[in-house]
Amino acid sequence: MAVRNTAYVNSKPKKRLRLFSVSQGFDLPFFIILMLILVVGLISLFSASFAYSYYWNDGDSFYYIKRQLVFALLGIVIMLIVSAVDYHILHHFAIPLMVVSYILLGVVLMMPSSTGVHRWIRLPGFQFQPSEIAKFALILLFAHLISINHKRMKTFTAGFLPFMLILGITCGLVFIEPHLSGTILLLCIGIFMMFVGGTRLGYLFGTIGLGAGAFFYMVFVEKYELDRINVWLDPIGTYATNRNEAWQTVQSLFAIGSGGLMGQGLGNSRQKHLFLPEPHNDFIFSVICEELGFVGAVLIILLFALLVWRGITIGMKSQDKFGSMLAIGLTIQIGLQAILNMAVVTNTIPNTGISLPFFSYGGTSLVMLLAQMGVVLSVSRQSNIGDT
Repeated sequence: MAVRNTAYVNSKPKKRLRLFSVSQGFDLPFFIILMLILVVGLISLFSASFAYSYYWNDGDSFYYIKRQLVFALLGIVIMLIVSAVDYHILHHFAIPLMVVSYILLGVVLMMPSSTGVHRWIRLPGFQFQPSEIAKFALILLFAHLISINHKRMKTFTAGFLPFMLILGITCGLVFIEPHLSGTILLLCIGIFMMFVGGTRLGYLFGTIGLGAGAFFYMVFVEKYELDRINVWLDPIGTYATNRNEAWQTVQSLFAIGSGGLMGQGLGNSRQKHLFLPEPHNDFIFSVICEELGFVGAVLIILLFALLVWRGITIGMKSQDKFGSMLAIGLTIQIGLQAILNMAVVTNTIPNTGISLPFFSYGGTSLVMLLAQMGVVLSVSRQSNIGDT
């Protein structure tokens, strides 16, 4: 216990902020890049959703964008408040938040569902996915454990076993919802944070090998999600024999292909007119490709790349291990989620259903993402970021 407390103290910088302070400015480049992504995301959401919204919401083309704007403003306020709070207090919430996320992941499995999928907890006026809370809880707990055990991360008992137990339970609960994309994202975040935190590569390679073996067994022996694999391998052939199975993937590819180099122009997508199912959600990037073309898609990818680069830079310049792992973990979550979404809509990987951060419709998810970016900004207040 004494070792744990000593490591905890040593993880903090000598000069600390007050609990709530705005005397030290946060990283302005990170904030500007984030705001650019948010604004472009809101414009893209309106363009992708207005036809669908008109049809499904009694002629109200502004239904989705109005709600998303409210959540965006709320998220920005929360982000600025969080950015002024000393992130070290999150040490005390690491374990309780993980416990809460486990409770919510258990509760969601008991929620009624007409499609056999249990991902949402619906309350009067709003709904949310417990997996969104689990992502932040996992990053926070891993950052906490790495910061107090950073000198023993090469050992099996301190640097591998506890992390794999936590990761296994979290991924298992999300997997049985079922939520394959969420499981993959959590697994990638966990493995990456362990790698950065100092876990032995041999342990990580062994884990990845076991995961690949389990995936092969589930798909090709147990036939789990084999239909999605078949669509991924031959979308046009599947579309010709069973349109329902491949419809979304093929319509996405049609949209991307018709965008060409410069696109059809903002607002001029054809596939969003009830051809592409729910174009404002997981497949919003295909509408972006159709309207803004290859050039527009690359610019958006560059914005995400800049955000990840700046976030990792903040983490690398942090004065303590906890802040470093928080900034890197939260930023990598955004990067990995964006990569997975773009890979799905381009059929680079099977369709797993994952949203594009700051672009896809979803109020609680947007607020959660912006609050997490507030934590990164809080870390930047105590980072030597000005040295870069």
